[in-house]
Amino acid sequence: MDKKIILLTPRGFCAGVVRAIDVVKIVLDLYGAPIYVRKEIVHNRHVVDELRGAGAIFVEELEEVPEGARVIFSAHGVSPAVRAQARARNLHVIDATCPLVTKVHLEAVQFARKGYTIVLIGHKDHDEVIGTLGEAPDSTVLVSTEEDVDRLEVKDPERVSYITQTTLSLDETKDIVARLKVRFPAIQGPKAQDICYATENRQLAVKAVVPLCRVLLVVGSQNSSNSRRLVEVCQNMGVPAYLIDDLSEVQEAWLAGVDTVAVTAGASAPENLVGELIESLRARGFNRLEEMEIKEEDVRFNLPSELARTVQLQTASRV
Repeated sequence: MDKKIILLTPRGFCAGVVRAIDVVKIVLDLYGAPIYVRKEIVHNRHVVDELRGAGAIFVEELEEVPEGARVIFSAHGVSPAVRAQARARNLHVIDATCPLVTKVHLEAVQFARKGYTIVLIGHKDHDEVIGTLGEAPDSTVLVSTEEDVDRLEVKDPERVSYITQTTLSLDETKDIVARLKVRFPAIQGPKAQDICYATENRQLAVKAVVPLCRVLLVVGSQNSSNSRRLVEVCQNMGVPAYLIDDLSEVQEAWLAGVDTVAVTAGASAPENLVGELIESLRARGFNRLEEMEIKEEDVRFNLPSELARTVQLQTASRV
């Protein structure tokens, strides 16, 4: 059997993840260990383990950070209550929140100021959703399904808005928004969709490859929302898909009788894990490698302003 790998592009790190990881590395370089990070900087076990080895200390809550210490907020964002707590503990904060998540936070604040009930489409208990809910907790309700929409009761049906988590399934979100518009015809939404470019591009690539493959392997951690959505998109189109942290989790039964396997990676998965998976598949007889590029990505985000100024001063002092 002539067995083939189709490697999807774009895949792997998005601009927000690159920025967040860079922030931790730069802060460690500038100030030395230990540096505290609230929550996982990005949802990938390998990334977190590498940064932990370099001196980052990951904590669940700010109570675990010594007063006056330096702490980094993860790419998923935090609520105003967490920011207030950081001020109360005199913590030196470097905010690595993805700018696209910040966009959603600002939308929540704006809709709340106008007196709208805000419907947040997202997954309960996800770090990003928890942070967004905190911007206007008295005005925001969370929905995850069309059935949730059907059960919604709002104060004024003429003053309803919606925002979304950035890492959702495009198709599911579209259906939920459509249901919202049926229930609340006057509903207002964001000027541009909240689902981020990287999430959209990776899902579109999966849709394009489904007719060409028998199995999809997605490199990413189980708590990565955007990675899980890639698996769901593929499965919903009738092709088996599996989420793996690395090549060690691949099961032989998945590849039995398979002549074409597609490979992609979630937006927080390092490229070296993809390379190792490809080599493992080659050893299993998948000798042909084709790269399938759906869209070129060239998005870059600036460092947080509080860190960028320090880097500029450090650079100037060395000249």
